[in-house]
Amino acid sequence: MAGDDPRGDGAPPAPPSSTTDTAAPSPAPAHGGARKAGFWALTIGAIGVVFGDIGTSPLYALREAIDHARDGVGGDLAVVGVVSLAFWALMVVVTFKYVFFLMRADNKGEGGTLALMALAQGAIGRRSAWIFVLGVCGAALFYGDGIITPAISVLSAVEGLKEAPGFGGSLDPFIVPISAGILIGLFLVQSKGTEGLAKFFGPVTAVWFLCLGGLGLYHIFDDISILRALSPHYGVQLLINDGFLGFVILGSVFLAVTGAEALYADMGHFGKAPIRMGWLVFVLPCLTLNYLGQGALILAHPAASENPFWNMVPQFAYWPMLLLATLATIIASQAVITGAFSVTQQAVQLGLLPRIDIRFTSETQAGQIFVPAINSLMLVGVLVLLFAFQSSHNLTAAYGVAVTGTMLVNTLMSFSVITKKWRWPVWTALAVLIPFGFIDTVFLTSNLLKIPDGAWMPLVLGAGLVLIMWTWTRGSQLLSAKAKKDSLPLEDLIEMLRARPPHRAPGTAVFLTSDPDVAPVALMHNLKHNKVLHEKNIILTVRTTDRPRVPDSERIAMEPINEDFKKITLSYGFMESPVVPRALGLCRKQGLKFDIMSTSFFLGRRSVVPAAQQGMPLWQDKLYIFLMRNAANPTDFFHIPPGRVVELGTQVSV
Repeated sequence: MAGDDPRGDGAPPAPPSSTTDTAAPSPAPAHGGARKAGFWALTIGAIGVVFGDIGTSPLYALREAIDHARDGVGGDLAVVGVVSLAFWALMVVVTFKYVFFLMRADNKGEGGTLALMALAQGAIGRRSAWIFVLGVCGAALFYGDGIITPAISVLSAVEGLKEAPGFGGSLDPFIVPISAGILIGLFLVQSKGTEGLAKFFGPVTAVWFLCLGGLGLYHIFDDISILRALSPHYGVQLLINDGFLGFVILGSVFLAVTGAEALYADMGHFGKAPIRMGWLVFVLPCLTLNYLGQGALILAHPAASENPFWNMVPQFAYWPMLLLATLATIIASQAVITGAFSVTQQAVQLGLLPRIDIRFTSETQAGQIFVPAINSLMLVGVLVLLFAFQSSHNLTAAYGVAVTGTMLVNTLMSFSVITKKWRWPVWTALAVLIPFGFIDTVFLTSNLLKIPDGAWMPLVLGAGLVLIMWTWTRGSQLLSAKAKKDSLPLEDLIEMLRARPPHRAPGTAVFLTSDPDVAPVALMHNLKHNKVLHEKNIILTVRTTDRPRVPDSERIAMEPINEDFKKITLSYGFMESPVVPRALGLCRKQGLKFDIMSTSFFLGRRSVVPAAQQGMPLWQDKLYIFLMRNAANPTDFFHIPPGRVVELGTQVSV
C-alpha cells in the first residue's frame, strides 16, 4: 500500500487483500528461466538453484552423525543406523512432505513461508493473528539459515585442503582465509546480477551430483552389507539402543535434509514438475548412493569416519573434485543469498518490513534483484560466523535450528489451506499433518540441544527480526488508526471545495494515500499552504494482494468522483515492485490523459515523535521511528521521477 499512511510517508501498508484469491492466475515469474523454456532445461536449472544446499550436505552430514553414534552403541550398527536414518529423513521429510504434499499448497505457482502465509490468510478470508505470527517467525528463521549456509558450505569444501595429497596438512592455516576470500567475492558480485552466471549453475551442479553418485557407487562395494541401511529397521534400532544419545544423533542426521525448504520456496522459479523430476530421478538417487558409499567405506575402514567424504575421493581426482566442491558450495550459497533478497521483497510488500532499496539487475528476468542492505548485513554475519567458529564441525552446532523451525511453521500454516481451501475433513488433515508435525518437532527439539554450542545464534537473530517485524507492523497500525481518526472524509472535502472553490493550477496532481475514502494529508496541506487545486486530481492507492503477481489487465481500478477528482487503485503482487508511472500509463486505455511531464506527485511525509502514554512502550516507539527514518525513499520505491515529486510534512506521535 502507498501514500500518506504506508509507503508515501514511511508508515506501513495495510494487510494484503484476501479478496483476489479467485482471480485469474498471474503470469509466473521469469527468474530461473522463462516458462517457454523446455521441460528438461527447467529441470537442469532447478538442479542448479533448488538443490544446491541439500547437495552439499554429504560434505559434513554423515561425518557429524557418526561421530555422535560411535559414542553410543558403536560397531556396525552405529554406521548402518546413521545411514538408514539419513536415507529415511530424505524420503520422509523431502520426498513425502515437500515433493508430494507441501508443493501442492502453492500460491498462484509460488511457494515459501510468506507465500504460504498469504495463501492461508486468503483461505480463511481474514487476517489471522496466529498465521501472521507463524509467517513472521518463519521468515525471521529463514535469515538465520541464510547466513549459516554460505559459511558452512564453503568452509566444508575448502576443508578438503586438509587431506590434499602432497601437502601433509600444511595448508590448514589458510582454510579460513581462503573461505573468507571466496565469500567476500561472492557477496561483492551480487550487485552485478547473476544472469550471466546462472546458466552455468545447472550443468555444474549436475556434474557435482553425478560425481557424488559415482563415488558412492564405487565405494558401496567396499562393504556391500551397507545396503541394509535401506531398511528403516536399523535406524529405529539405533535410536532405541542409544536412548537419549539417539535423540542427539537426530540433530546431526537432520543436516542431510537442510535445503529441503528450497524445493518449496523456489517452486515458482521452475514449476512443480521439473523440481519433482529433478529430485526423484536425479538428485535423490545420487545422494542415496553417496551416503551408502560413505557408510560402506567407514565399515571397511573405520578410520575414514574422521572425514568420510574426502576419504572417498581417489588421489588422481582430488584437486578437480576439490574445485568442483568449491563451485557447488558457491552455487548453494548463491541460491540462499538470492532467496534472502526475494523474501525481503515479499516482506516489504506484505508490510512486515519498512521500504528497502531494491534494485533490478536484469532487464528480462523479473526475479533477479539486489538488496544492498541485506547483502551487506549477510556478508557481515557470514564473516562473523566464519571467524568465530573456524571449522564446519563447529558450525554444524549452529545449523539446523532455523531450518527445522521453518519446516514446523510451514506444517502448522498448511492446516488452514488444507481445511479451508482444499476442503479436506479435519480428521484427514490431522492424519496427514500430525506425523509431519511430530517429525518436525523431534528434529527441532533435537537441534535445540545444540543451543549451548552455537544454536543460540540463529535463534537470537530470528528473535531480533521478529521484534523488528512486530514493531513495524504494530507501529504502522497505530499510525494508520491515528491518521484515520484525525482525517477528513474525502466527500466532505469535495463539498467544501464546491462551496468555496480555490485557485486552480494547470496540470494533474497525484496524491498517494493508503485510504482513498479520506482526504490525503498532502492534499490538505497543499490547500492550506499553497491555496491551490490542480485541474485534475488523482487519489492514488497502491495495494498489495495475496497473490505473487498481478497481470496488467487487473492492475488498475478507476473510479471517477466528479470532474476534478478520480480514485485509482493499483494492485501489485507481493513479489512485485510497484512502478507507478508505468501503471498510470496503462490508464490511458480507460480514458485518463496521463502525461508525466504535466503531472506532480504529492507525498505526505510524517515526522513521528514518541509518546510514552499511548501506543507501544517508549523503547518500541523509538525503534519504530528508527526504522521509519532508515526506510528507502518512497520516490525510489515507487520509481517516480524525483523531479515530479512534492513532499509535504506533518508531525504525529505514536
